[in-house]
Amino acid sequence: MTPPLVNARLKSAPVAVIATLSMLLAGAGAGVASATQPAQAPVTQPAVPLAPASVSQAPLTNLSHLNFLLDTVPLHAVDGHTTYQIGDHPAAQAPWTYANKNADGSYTRVGGGSKDPATGYWSQGAFNADDVARTAVVYLRHWQQTGDASSRTRAFDVLRELTYLQTASGPNAGNVVLWQQADGTLTPSAKPVELPDPSDSAESYWLARTVWALGEGYAAFKSADPQFAAFLQSRMDLAVASLNKQSLAKYGKYDIADGAKVPAWLIIGGADASAEAVLGLSAYSKAAPDDGAAATALSQLTEGIAAMSSGSVQQWPFGAILPWSQSRTLWHAWGGMAAAAVANASPVLHRPDLLTAAVKDSAQFTPQLLAAGGPDNAWSPTPGEAQIAYGVDSRVEGLVATAKAANAPGLLDVAAVAAGWYFGANRSGKPAYNPASGTAIDGIETDGRVNPNSGAESTIHTLLSMLALDANPELKAKALGISSTVGTDGLKVAEAESGTITGGAVVKPASAWTGEANWSGGAYVALNAGGTLKIPVPVSDQARNAYPIVNQRPEAAGTTSWTSGSTFLGTTPNGGAGEQGITAAPGKLFPFSLHHAIPAGQDSLTAKTASDVSIDGVLLQPQISSVSVSGPGGQSTLYISAASGITDRKVDMPQGFHLSQQAFDASGQPVTPGPDQNGADHSGRVTVYPGGFTWVTLVRY
Repeated sequence: MTPPLVNARLKSAPVAVIATLSMLLAGAGAGVASATQPAQAPVTQPAVPLAPASVSQAPLTNLSHLNFLLDTVPLHAVDGHTTYQIGDHPAAQAPWTYANKNADGSYTRVGGGSKDPATGYWSQGAFNADDVARTAVVYLRHWQQTGDASSRTRAFDVLRELTYLQTASGPNAGNVVLWQQADGTLTPSAKPVELPDPSDSAESYWLARTVWALGEGYAAFKSADPQFAAFLQSRMDLAVASLNKQSLAKYGKYDIADGAKVPAWLIIGGADASAEAVLGLSAYSKAAPDDGAAATALSQLTEGIAAMSSGSVQQWPFGAILPWSQSRTLWHAWGGMAAAAVANASPVLHRPDLLTAAVKDSAQFTPQLLAAGGPDNAWSPTPGEAQIAYGVDSRVEGLVATAKAANAPGLLDVAAVAAGWYFGANRSGKPAYNPASGTAIDGIETDGRVNPNSGAESTIHTLLSMLALDANPELKAKALGISSTVGTDGLKVAEAESGTITGGAVVKPASAWTGEANWSGGAYVALNAGGTLKIPVPVSDQARNAYPIVNQRPEAAGTTSWTSGSTFLGTTPNGGAGEQGITAAPGKLFPFSLHHAIPAGQDSLTAKTASDVSIDGVLLQPQISSVSVSGPGGQSTLYISAASGITDRKVDMPQGFHLSQQAFDASGQPVTPGPDQNGADHSGRVTVYPGGFTWVTLVRY
């Protein structure tokens, strides 16, 4: 389960705690927090050893652990809540939210929050609609992909449970109750309080995910069980009608966020939540093309998601689709299905123009994300968060879907690097998924510490990735050939407080969280008019783009000039942020682009300001970033361009080897090779096209 309070959380909590909240409030977040769930051992699952390398040709998708998480839930007909055939079958199945790993390697199923010993109730609940919906998607896709009868049966039963959680009548019809206890009792108001409260009183992430499951469920059962499909269609009608009364009633209207126009009709203000609804609406609209209300909702939400595309090759966030309308400087992988959603919806809507947003997110931003250290859970705006399966899966699914929709084969090379995270190409250096047991770790911290638990959310999203790999054998083979990260050279931050200050001081605010971004390192430099700041940077053998992170205030004036050695790099604005609008704080903490790159060999940057300014640091971006990986498939490197022109990068080559390389442009399309480009190369010269990437493999003669 994802954090049920993500919108409120982002309003009030530092992004540095996103991963922690994801585990404390949700079903498989990153890091160590999930281990703080109370121990309870009514049911355990035995440990299974890691599968040997010889199973690489076998299906990767193993549903054993997800099956273990399922439990039978009594369904009581109460006001506003019923489901398909509840009279004949007054029970269904749902996954427990957490699974804590025991000392003997087995797992214990656990609910959310603390458990009341007197009532046996969890302060949140045992089961939640977010995980129920996505569990249904796993079983549906597995059934459709393999024909497995048991997955069809489980999909049917889990969808019955999900539709029981959906409110079927009254003023909140179509919305969804989030939590449920093991005895079937609904928990509309969890402790601590979550918004909306009660959980079916307004639209939510869980409503969006319900739409996802209903859409894929209808498409799967339309021919296999028309009567059940008709029931699912009636519940989709309820959900779409609810959205039409809420966010979609604002279609065509825009809010202002620090001077920028942002769509006002996204579900709870998020491209992240809206994307998961779009995944379901795309599947549903293909199966029910005459449903005008659903088609309209699909079109409107996809337009809104695409409108959140931001930046470019040399402008932060480098083409990413921003997830939250209330911040122009926050990107998070949690709920990061936007590229996959747009790529799926574009052909259904016959709107190739919308696909541009997915291509930029997949072909420009994601390679930079991987070069910066992997699929971090957030950039706020600097990288440096834990990594979880949810974020990895969103990258893999987005790349696969966009590669297909845009006919961009280069994105599958990037997808292989992203998927390698599951097989050991991550900060821990250990596999994050065990295909012999179907278990997945709950996350990896920035220092490589692993959360060994295997809750519903991580299990679900890992299995969605494995289904994508099983469906794409060439991608699967390449991903299985990657088991370690040799090194990365990408976006890094040089902290302002590490510099030499003249006419200013270091400030450490009470909270690093501004309401829409984070002060990197929890501090910044307040520079007075006429002051200077000299920031040391590591010496590099290549030019680097610099992005000073400045708190641009609406009332301030003047600029800050930036130099490196004798080279003038450009200026950044101290003021002019624009109208605050719906954001939590005036101004924006933003990494601004400069006109010129830092020359190779330079060891510092100097800022001189004409007026008071707050400087957080500088993002340093190699003009050619790289991710080097290795494993059974040998050693390969992805070179990524942030340069304005074609760039040659000389690499060291061991004796007896040559380079096999394939270059792609900024949209993931293959570049027509010229002399000595692509194919075998004996000189160690790698050619990277502007904004594009080149996949290079070291091959023995």
